[in-house]
Amino acid sequence: MDNMVQDKVVAITGAGSGIGREFALAYARQGAKVVVNDLARTEDGVSRAELVAGEIREAGGQATASTDSVAEWTSAQRIVETALDNYGRIDGVVNNAGIVRDRFIFKMSEEEWQQVVDVHLNGSFYMSRAAAPHFKQQGGGAFVHMTSTSGLIGNIGQSNYSSAKMGLVGLSKSIALDMARYNVRSNCIAPFAWTAMTASVPTDDPETAARMEKLKTMEPKLIAPLAVYLISDAGAEVSGQIFGVRANEIYLYSQPRVIRSVHRSEGWTPESIAEHAIPAMKNSFYENVPSPQLTTWDPI
Repeated sequence: MDNMVQDKVVAITGAGSGIGREFALAYARQGAKVVVNDLARTEDGVSRAELVAGEIREAGGQATASTDSVAEWTSAQRIVETALDNYGRIDGVVNNAGIVRDRFIFKMSEEEWQQVVDVHLNGSFYMSRAAAPHFKQQGGGAFVHMTSTSGLIGNIGQSNYSSAKMGLVGLSKSIALDMARYNVRSNCIAPFAWTAMTASVPTDDPETAARMEKLKTMEPKLIAPLAVYLISDAGAEVSGQIFGVRANEIYLYSQPRVIRSVHRSEGWTPESIAEHAIPAMKNSFYENVPSPQLTTWDPI
């Protein structure tokens, strides 16, 4: 089906390169008017957002560049205002902007923690908060948030990134619940792809190096079709879900639900928990492993 998002106005953060750039191009090809947001510049000082917006316009699409930061309330508001000023409305927000500052928890600095949380989690809230009143007023809209298996499952040396990405799941679920009555939906995608951000992850051991080599086969453009669908009217019934894309595979992730329960009519003591509760539930414990150990097959 062509033009699934015809004339919809979509703001995409971190759209100057990698997955975000592929999103911007894909939305534009499907008829959307795109706000391409990115802070980054080339080595020559050229705005990456403007380069992508120009690429879209040269191909006959409609796009406007934005170089405002998602990590501050007022500048995130300006990104949404860019959509309103240029196109008169906003129909979708893709919270894709991201950075990594990997470090073991016992070495991580306050700055490394704050920078990552500010961009991924606070930035996604600021963008969502800026767009939400407009979605509410017009009786429709959609959010797509980029999460990660580093948060959903866990990863080594990424407590800042993992926390922010898991926080995004909670943010998305809350938006989906808060705004369901206004026909606004919110979903997450956990992408597997080789980008400049993943290329910056340290490869200090053979296992990580091997995983990075596999990632190189997973093109960012393969993430885009799902993102386009989730903003389109065809995805109107899909909200509060967590998806993953790995090359040509699409995943649906589970969400936390009660899986075991134990009861004592007289209540619990630390001793009875040790003797009864934990042994009864232990077979249902999740193994403490990082996410790469759970996706051991080659990309399809």
